[in-house]
Amino acid sequence: MGEQRESSTWVRRFHPSPESRVRLVCLPHAGGSAPFYFPMSQGLSPAVDVLCLQYPGRQDRRLDPAIENIPDYADAIAAELAPWLDRPTAFFGHSMGAVLAYEVALRLERSPATSPIALFASGRRAPSRYREESVHRRDDDGIVAEMQVLSGTDARILGDEEILRMVLPAIRSDYTAIETYRSEEGRTVRAPITVFTGDSDPRTSLEEAEAWRTHTTGDFDLHVFPGGHFFLANHAEKMMQIISEKISLAASPSS
Repeated sequence: MGEQRESSTWVRRFHPSPESRVRLVCLPHAGGSAPFYFPMSQGLSPAVDVLCLQYPGRQDRRLDPAIENIPDYADAIAAELAPWLDRPTAFFGHSMGAVLAYEVALRLERSPATSPIALFASGRRAPSRYREESVHRRDDDGIVAEMQVLSGTDARILGDEEILRMVLPAIRSDYTAIETYRSEEGRTVRAPITVFTGDSDPRTSLEEAEAWRTHTTGDFDLHVFPGGHFFLANHAEKMMQIISEKISLAASPSS
C-alpha cells in the first residue's frame, strides 16, 4: 500500500510523518497548488502528517485535464484519498478548497470508518450562501484582475504574472467549478466545523462565514482575523495553533 499511496498524482507530502497518529488533508483555493501549504505542512510536522492536494491542470499536472464542477472534483478527491484514511483524518480548505473539503467530507461520511474528525473552512462563505459571480466568463485579463483584487498588495499570493497566465485555463476551470456550485439543501456533516475568515474579505461577510454553523451537527467555532481574502498569510502561526489543538482533541480516545 505504501507504494500505491506515494504514486498518487494528487497527493504531496512535503514533510512525511509516518509516526503521527493524525492526518490533515489541505485543499487549495481556485487556481492554487499544493506548495501553497508547504509552510503549514512544515509547521504542523511531525505531530501531524500533512497531505497537500495538487489539482490537475497546474505545475507538474499542467497537462492533466482540468475539472470544471465541484461534484466531479469531490468524487475524484475522495477516491484518491481512500488509501490514506488509515488513521484519524481532518480536512483544511481555503476558499474553493473549503467547499471541496465539505463535499469530500460528505462523501467520506457515508462510511463510519472513513468519517473525518474535523473540518476547517477558511476564506469562504457557507455552502448555502450564494452570490451571482461570473469571473469564469471574463477574458484572461479579467481573471488576472480578479486574482489581483483577492491577493491585495501581497505579491507572494499572486506570484509571477507570466507564470500565472500559463495556468489560466486551470484557473478558469476552478472558477467555473466554484461559481456554478450549488449545495444540496439540508445536508450536514457530523464532523465539527471550525471557520477562519478575514474581517475585510470582499468575497465573504461575517454573516456568510457564520452560516457554516448550519452545515454541521457537531460543534462549530468561528475565528475572525484582520485581513482580506488571503488573511491566512499573516496569521498562519495562530491558525496552526488552533488547528493543532482541535485535531488533538478530536482524535483523543475520550472525544
